[in-house]
Parts: sequence; C-alpha cells; structure tokens
Amino acid sequence: MNKKVFTFGCRLNSFESEVIKQHLDASHQDNVAVFNTCAVTKEAERQAKQSIRKFTRENPDCKIIVTGCAAQIDPQSYASIEGVDQVIGNDEKMHAQTYQTGSEHKIQVNDIMSVTETVPHMVGGLEDRARAFIQVQNGCDHRCTFCIIPYGRGNSRSTPIGEIVSQTKALVEAGYNEVVFTGVDISDYGNGLPGNPSLGEMIQRVLKLVPELKRLRLSSIDVAEIDDTLLDLIANEPRFMPYLHLSLQSGDDMILKRMKRRHTRQQVIDFCTKVRQLRPDVLFGADIIAGFPTETDDMFQNSLNIVKEAGLSFLHVFPYSARKGTPAALIPASKQVDVTVRKDRAGQLRKAGEEYLSQRLNNMVGNTQSVVVEQGGKGRTESFALVQLQKEYPIGAVVEVAIGQSDGKQLIEIV
Repeated sequence: MNKKVFTFGCRLNSFESEVIKQHLDASHQDNVAVFNTCAVTKEAERQAKQSIRKFTRENPDCKIIVTGCAAQIDPQSYASIEGVDQVIGNDEKMHAQTYQTGSEHKIQVNDIMSVTETVPHMVGGLEDRARAFIQVQNGCDHRCTFCIIPYGRGNSRSTPIGEIVSQTKALVEAGYNEVVFTGVDISDYGNGLPGNPSLGEMIQRVLKLVPELKRLRLSSIDVAEIDDTLLDLIANEPRFMPYLHLSLQSGDDMILKRMKRRHTRQQVIDFCTKVRQLRPDVLFGADIIAGFPTETDDMFQNSLNIVKEAGLSFLHVFPYSARKGTPAALIPASKQVDVTVRKDRAGQLRKAGEEYLSQRLNNMVGNTQSVVVEQGGKGRTESFALVQLQKEYPIGAVVEVAIGQSDGKQLIEIV
C-alpha cells in the first residue's frame, strides 16, 4: 500500500478527496491512508469509524489520518480510535503543507467559523474524465434545525469570479466538455465578495468569458435563493444543463417550518412548474428527509404527493437521524418518529421517485439525446438521465445518441 483516500458522504467530500490525493502525491509521505468523514447522519459516522478500525487492524504499520465533517465536529472521538495517528480539520485538509510536514499535535482542528475564504481548487477526472468539478462556495449561513453541517463547514464563503473563470478555462483547455460547480450552499454564492454577485450573474460571466465550454452543471440549489438571471440562463442558455437538484427536505409546510427551512411546498411546486415552462426537457432531483420529529401520516403524505406535483425524478432520501448539537435532537422522545416508520416512509419516497423517473424516461424514447460519455459504456443526457451506450465512444466526449428504449431506470441506445 502506498497512499489511499477513503471518502464518506457528499459530492463535495468526493471533490475534496481528489484534492487530498493531489496533496499526498506532492508530499514526502508514504504508506499513509486518509479517511474523509461525513457527519450528516449517525450511520455515516458509524460506517466511517467501522472502516477506520478495520483498516488499522489490517494495516498496523500504515499512518492513519482522519478528516472531514465528523472529525471537525468531534475530533477527540476519532483521535481516541486505536491506530489513528492524526486528526485534521476541514480547513487544514485542503492545504498542501498539512501533508508535507509532520506535527507534534495529534489533533489539528481550528475554529471553522473563523475561516473566511474558500481555498480555490479544481479537480479533473473525478468521474473518469467525463466531467470536471470546481468548488465555487463552501459553508452555510443558515441553521436548519436538523443539520450539523455548518459546524463542520463554517459560514458561507465564495470563490471570486475571476478565479472560477481561470479554472474553467484551464479545464476546457485540458479537454473537459462538462464542468460542475459544487459547494455546500451554492445558491448563496456571492456572500462576502465585492458587489455581492449572485449565482446567476457568476454563471453568466463564466459562460461569456469561456465560450469554448460546452456544458455547465450545478450540484444543487435552494429555491429560496433563485435570482432572475439564473432563470434567464435556464430559459435561454443551451450550455446550462437542464437538471436541477433541489434542497427540499420535506413537502409539508409545518415540517418545513419546524426544520427552519425558508421555502413552502407551494414555492417548490411553482418553481418547478415555471422552470419546466422555460425548459420543457428539465429534470429535477431533490433531497428529502423521512420521519422528521412530529411528522404525522398526513404530513408525510404531503412529502409523498410533492414528488408528483413538482415532478421530482432523482431523489436522495434520508431517514431522519438526530444529530447532537442540533435543535431537532432536543425534541422530546414522544415526538420522535419510530425508526421502522422512518425507514418505511423513506422506501415509499424512493419508489415514488423511481416511478416518476420511469415516466420521464419513456418520453425520451425515440428521440436523439446529447450525451457526455462516462466509463463503463454509460453516459448522461443534458437532463442527467443515465444512458446505456451500445457503441464505443471516447470518455468525456459529447455525442448525439439515438434512444431506442428505456428499462425504467436508464435509456438504451439504438444498436
């Protein structure tokens, strides 16, 4: 074993793990493993700790570094695991010097709330050269009652537009046809930057200054922070991909209020309806929590109904997980939803999303789709639908594909 990085959790963590790999390659360290943890659920933490313990038993001579949101929030619990050599914070993990020199301190975790800048990084090849990623934002200024992530990521901060443009140009010159802008709360882009540019204004600027870029995609958005410029891009800019992943969390107004979300269910439905009118080929994904405390059967039914009412195809569903340090964790046990009910509701939501996706895929059969080629004979349409390719194409290429059928989960190219 030489150098390994193990990733848990979100797309942003995957991006940052690629940065860590670059730093490890440039360092003088050898025989080292980094575990990049997630804190979004108890299960994510359990899996990380289980993996760390198993790896240390099997590789007793390997240096073990633990980082990520869980390590940032509770570094001592990871430092106490036998075999762990070092625990570093979310800010420290992104700096090359962290890996270049040894430290006498086992725990190197600063106050994440004191971090005011986003360290600019770009990563190519995260998905086998199909697309590249740029972190345009980090942290979050909002305090949803279920969420511990701001305490792992800090307050919202944005990458300057000039840096994003430079990175995008470099990735296009390196041969990438599709770039994804990622962050914790990218709808809040511009916070703290001169002039407070909006997300839409930033994207508009990038597309103007990098005309060679063929496809631009966003990782996720919050409907409470959509500006008119972004809507105009959706309607009139073919290089802006028609797939939007929404930070929804619930389809019931009372639960949304208790979560301290800033949108209503009707705002989500109206937004999806408007965007679909502007761009009929758009598909939507969403994050939804099942079984938040006090969620009744009727409240859950509102979440189930919004899948169809808003037209949500790609669902990331999480059974509610109480996180110590959040207001929702203090809700009395009598108001907590039984774990088996949470899991059952999560299953119902996933099924509803799969059924709606199947309908949308069937509507694409017989058409030609622009597809970016991924590894393993797969590809993604502009609206992020998965395509099983029957011919061989270069990975990362954008090709026109005739769709012959759908199996309900993916489209299939005509042979």
